[in-house]
Amino acid sequence: MKNRLQDADYALFRAEVEDAVPLESETAEPFRERPAPVPRPRPEEPPEEERIQLSEAEVETHDFLLFTRPGIQKRVVYALQRGQIEPTLELDLHGLTANYARSLLREFLADCKSRRIRCAKIIHGKGRGSSSRQPVLKCKVNYWLRLREDVLAFCSAPRFDGGTGAVYVLLRNPAKANRRR
Repeated sequence: MKNRLQDADYALFRAEVEDAVPLESETAEPFRERPAPVPRPRPEEPPEEERIQLSEAEVETHDFLLFTRPGIQKRVVYALQRGQIEPTLELDLHGLTANYARSLLREFLADCKSRRIRCAKIIHGKGRGSSSRQPVLKCKVNYWLRLREDVLAFCSAPRFDGGTGAVYVLLRNPAKANRRR
């Protein structure tokens, strides 16, 4: 059974709404773009370079670079060396000063971490343009990458992708980094 309005109630309702004007549009309000959210500032952490104790004099730089952290599987390193793990991002440090290159490398690796990049390529050059004809940035990159905990392995790129003038860097999965220890 439906409740029917009594005549008195119906008349009262009509009297109250008789001066109401119908809405012009019965559609929903059009879509409005909202401003992008403002990111929260990140807490300051000491640079990773300060956590690992390693002297630059202890690091030998050969023509072909190869570094792996303990526990990295040989087949993964082999795939990295052969170019089977394709780098997603690339950084070119050709002709830069060591200080500027270091700050760019820091920013680049932070960007890789925020984008969840697994493999990146860093072009350091072969050092033929330096005054001593020795690879300055190659030595520095070799040292700087060893100091970073988020770098699992790196090796010189295959010949088709820069050879000994570039390195492929295998980075730690940020989701797994939080679960460690």
